[in-house]
Amino acid sequence: MSQQLGRLSRRGFLVGASAIATTGAISFFGLKGDRAQASVNAAANHAGTIPFWGIHQPGIVTPEVAAALVVALDVTARSPAELTGLFQTLTQRINYLMTGGRLEPLDPRYPPSGSGILGASFAADNLTVTVSAGASLFDDRYGLAALRPKHLTEMPKFPNDRLDAALCHGDLLLQFCANHNETNIHALRDILKQLSGLVVLRWQITGFQQPDADAHPRRTTVRNLLGFKDGTANLNSQDSRLMNRLVWVQRESGEPPWAIGGSYQVVRIIRMFVEFWDRTALDEQEEIMGRSRDTGAPLGYSHEEDIPNYAKDPKGQKIPLDAHIRLANPRTPATEANRILRKGFHYSRGIDQAGQLDMGLLFIAFQQDVQRGFESVQNRLNGEPLEEYIKPIGGGYFFTLPGVANQDGYLAQSLLEAV
Repeated sequence: MSQQLGRLSRRGFLVGASAIATTGAISFFGLKGDRAQASVNAAANHAGTIPFWGIHQPGIVTPEVAAALVVALDVTARSPAELTGLFQTLTQRINYLMTGGRLEPLDPRYPPSGSGILGASFAADNLTVTVSAGASLFDDRYGLAALRPKHLTEMPKFPNDRLDAALCHGDLLLQFCANHNETNIHALRDILKQLSGLVVLRWQITGFQQPDADAHPRRTTVRNLLGFKDGTANLNSQDSRLMNRLVWVQRESGEPPWAIGGSYQVVRIIRMFVEFWDRTALDEQEEIMGRSRDTGAPLGYSHEEDIPNYAKDPKGQKIPLDAHIRLANPRTPATEANRILRKGFHYSRGIDQAGQLDMGLLFIAFQQDVQRGFESVQNRLNGEPLEEYIKPIGGGYFFTLPGVANQDGYLAQSLLEAV
């Protein structure tokens, strides 16, 4: 009873505190899927270059890196022909940037061919650029309305959300991932220069993490800014059968034929009230999450990858019934289809006007069906105790375009040729 009163009191405090806080970016929890392609990706990661060409875009099942930059754009192309030119240019620039090389020397009386922030030459640095389309691209401007992926809508507002319109949605989403922030910035500036007059920036957020360098097979996750291991039960991205079943759009998915090989992308910017969390008792933190903070193991178990048996704990005596891990993944046959491939990065944007740290998790997830995947999970989480400590403030739903199978093609080609 006292714990419930404590939680009610904290919720009241948060409502008051967030009312005077400025809106900031928040994020939390947060087909080259065959074995041969997985081997190619692993070798490429070691060499610092990740292949661009393939039936799926890079940046989804490719290895984790330290830096991310997510940028939403509004398209200002004036015709379908200009839109085609946009995607052709985008394809050429992404391949160039992901490969690495030298800046082309130009007449010094004209602007240089690149920003120069990496010098006259630049490394691939494990860069990937992943391109997704928002629901707003499928309006009447370019004749795409009838070709919209069937589950693609604007991201709705969930009960705990306090969404800032300036941090939501967009015609296009570019996800940059690399070993260093400078590589992502270099790539963004190159693309914006080449697409001048065709796109305008809508919003962006920078993410970071420290990928787990421990080769131990049973240590697979990093910690979030609440101090807990996050993503332990994530999908195995190297399991091609699992990816085909839950992540990649298939011919039998009921989607427009052009969308085969793509995936739905959910981005959530979730602020964490870290000062408040740091003043919460450890045992309450662990009950809210359902895991030991030290080991990452489910409560009552020894290792983070131990699979909890909820059937033997029907009253939640070990792992509370409203613990985050229990709601997010009840581990029943019926909820197996709700699993998603998630990527998580931290963000930190200084302080808000109330003097509180503005930081959290840049949540990214890929799935074959956004309603069956992310929304099913989110609806189970609505009202969970963790909501006292987090507040989603931005993001959106997007459809990640199929990859470019060969060098004669370009991003969105199957979509634009279907008009």
